[in-house]
Parts: sequence; C-alpha cells; structure tokens
Amino acid sequence: MTMVRFHWKIFSLPQRLRDWVSWNYQNFVLTVRSLTYNHFMNSSYASDVVLEPMIWFVDNFTKFLGPFFVACVIALTSSVVAICYWIGLPYWWEKSPIATIPILIIGHWLLIQIAFTYYMGVITPPGYPPEGSLITEAVSICKKCIAPKPPRTHHCSVCNKCVLKMDHHCPWLNNCVGHLNHRYFYTYMAWMCIGVIFVITFGLEILFKEVISGYFHEEELEDIELEGHPVRVSKSGAIIPITEDWDLSEINSSPSKADETAWRRRCIVYVALLCTGVIFALGALTIWHGKLISRGETSIEANINKKERERLAKYKRTYINPYDFGKWKNWMLFLGLVNGRGWRYVLLPSAHPPVGNGLHWKTVHSDSEDSDDDCNTLHSCLSN
Repeated sequence: MTMVRFHWKIFSLPQRLRDWVSWNYQNFVLTVRSLTYNHFMNSSYASDVVLEPMIWFVDNFTKFLGPFFVACVIALTSSVVAICYWIGLPYWWEKSPIATIPILIIGHWLLIQIAFTYYMGVITPPGYPPEGSLITEAVSICKKCIAPKPPRTHHCSVCNKCVLKMDHHCPWLNNCVGHLNHRYFYTYMAWMCIGVIFVITFGLEILFKEVISGYFHEEELEDIELEGHPVRVSKSGAIIPITEDWDLSEINSSPSKADETAWRRRCIVYVALLCTGVIFALGALTIWHGKLISRGETSIEANINKKERERLAKYKRTYINPYDFGKWKNWMLFLGLVNGRGWRYVLLPSAHPPVGNGLHWKTVHSDSEDSDDDCNTLHSCLSN
C-alpha cells in the first residue's frame, strides 16, 4: 500500500512573497546604483558636495572683508604705537633718560621690521604658475583652472587661482601665502610677537602704578572724612582747597586732570588686553608654523602628509617627506640664507627673493646630476 503526501502551496505563500519583494528591491537598488555609479565616490567627496554652498559663502565672505581686516591690523597697531608714545615714552624718560635711549632704539627697530614685513606680505603676490608651455613638470591638472599644476601647487578658491607652494589664504593680509611671500608672512608674525613682548615688558610697571596702585589709592581716599576748610577732591585723589575768589564755573568747564588720568588708565588697560590676546593667538600660530617649517612642509602639505603616514602605516611602511632636508637646512632655505646671505638679511629689512622659482623642487630622492639650473642651484645651496 502506497502512502501519498499532499503539499499545499498556500502555506508557502508568505515566504515566496517575501522572496519576491526582496528580489525586486535588490534589483531596484542595483539599477539606481548603476545609473549613479562613480568610481571616485567616497565619504570625503560626498561631504565636499554637501559643504559646497557653505565653502562658497566663506570664500566670498573672506574676499569681501579682506580690506577691512587689513585696515583693522593697521588701526590696532597704530593705536598701540600712539599710546606708547603718549604714555610710555614720557614715563621712561622721566624715570631714566639714559635707559630710555636703548628702549627707543630697540622699539623703533621692531616697529620698522613689523611694518616692513607686513607691507611686503600684503603687496607681494604669492606666485602663480605661468601660462603656456613653460611648465615642464606637473603633478596633476587643476580641475578649476584646467591647467597643469607644478609640484606643491594648490588652487585657492578665494583668489580663484593656482598658487605656487600654497600655504593658505590669509584674510589679515588679504592675500594668499605662497612661494614668494611665505617668508614675509612668518617673519611678520614672529616680529609682532617679539614687539608685543617688548611692550608688555616695559609696560607692566606702568600698568601697576597707573592702574592697579591708583585704583586702591582712590579707594582709601574715599573713606577719609574732611573737616574745616572747604576742599575739592579730584578722582585722582588730590585734595584742592576752595577759596572765595575761585571761579567754580571756570573750573568745572575746563578739562580736569582727573579726566586725563581716567583716559590714561583706559588706554593702558586697552593695550594690556590687546597685547595679551595677540601674544596668545599669534604666538600659538607662530609656534605651529615654525614646526611646519622645521619639517619642510606647508599647512596644506601637513594634512596630506598625515594621511599618507596613516595610509602607509597600515602596510607597516614609513612615509618620508620629500622636501624635508633637516631642521637647519629647512630654515636656511625658508629664510633664503643661501649664496652668501647672512643673518643681517633677517635682522634688517630685506626683500631678497626665495630660493628657486616655485616650479621645480629639489627633493631628498632627487638625483644630484639634474640638468635643471634651478635644481642645481638648490642642490649647491643644500650642500653648503
């Protein structure tokens, strides 16, 4: 006797329905992905696309406010210098004329260096790749300029140009920082920090005597009860006897010494707060850029090299910066102290050009027998 088993398809209907929906959904996803496929698509590219409107706003905002930032730097620096002439110079001259003379010499030397390096950083173009067939060595094609990019060249979205050895776009200079003006940018920050330290050093005593001690002195005078002859107490603490032949209306209408003292204190506090903010902000920026120069890289290259180190570390390999010749040689190349130039080109205003033309760069991997004149010049500079 044979047994017969019946299979009812209705019981497998839910499973077949789920399979059908899943299969069609996967086909739909595959079709959409095939229509929008991009081999170069990744999270970084997607974030760049999303942030494109914000980047456009920042670029145009920075370009529009560039002249305003330059005017702010000039106004703030001029105000500090004016207050130093008004308050600092008479104070130290009255205290010791002999000690004031070297203070004047050092102060004016720093002021000349600050003004010169800032002026040169603003008016000197960072350097742009030439047009035509003059570029004999290129690492890529700029997708915005549609032109070859020499090594270490990057496109500035604010200037809308490719910049040789671009570091960044500085709104305080209203200019890009690149091959031709990188030295002016850094030396300006360094001289400004030294100048601020100079003002703080010789202004602490004035701050203590004019503001701090004067404030506590006034607090003590407010508790004194005056008896006898009528007197007038100024804000500076001076006790002035009032006689019948005084014209009080004339006294009240003329500028008093108390008003001058109040303005002096406001100016001293203003300089103190401004110098404190500058030494922390600009000092940190100067130290960071100094480390980049010691490693032979720009701020853009620092990010690129960091990613390369992380990528090669996965394969247990070490990334070597091709433009790092050691701290001392990196600084000599950056400051242009080659071909017989000494430190007077740094300690005194100098408009000497940087090493090389920004189109060809000697690397630690380069052959010393390169035929290019600029590369040979750089190689001889590194050998000194």
